[in-house]
Amino acid sequence: MTDSNCVFCKIVAGQIPCYKVYEDHSTVAFLDIAPFEKGHVLVVPKFHAVYFTDLPSAQIPPLGAAVQKVAAMLLARLPCDGFNIVQNNGACATQVVPHVHFHVVPRWNSSGVSWTSLKYDGPEELEEIQRRLIADG
Repeated sequence: MTDSNCVFCKIVAGQIPCYKVYEDHSTVAFLDIAPFEKGHVLVVPKFHAVYFTDLPSAQIPPLGAAVQKVAAMLLARLPCDGFNIVQNNGACATQVVPHVHFHVVPRWNSSGVSWTSLKYDGPEELEEIQRRLIADG
């Protein structure tokens, strides 16, 4: 199921470009353009649901596996020292895009935790991080 007005459904359909770092039959993962840390990835199910509780139960295992793979990619390829996994439901919980998604936010021992959005230096920096994350190996 998709929603023609949903920005994430449009990204999944290839109608809006993204800096994709992972994709499988059920999910797409891409760099957040308003990250809490550089390398912050959104993991999105291809099935449209607003709340996590709206997802069919069959969608949950592949989504969890994709979140785990992305977290492992961040640890190995950025590299980072740790990560946060965040999932918000509803505007009151700071869900900005009404489509289920997980934030996988890289963290480093040398910096504190901030929930303020950063900016990339430009598309070149996004492309460089994307290259590191999707590199074989």
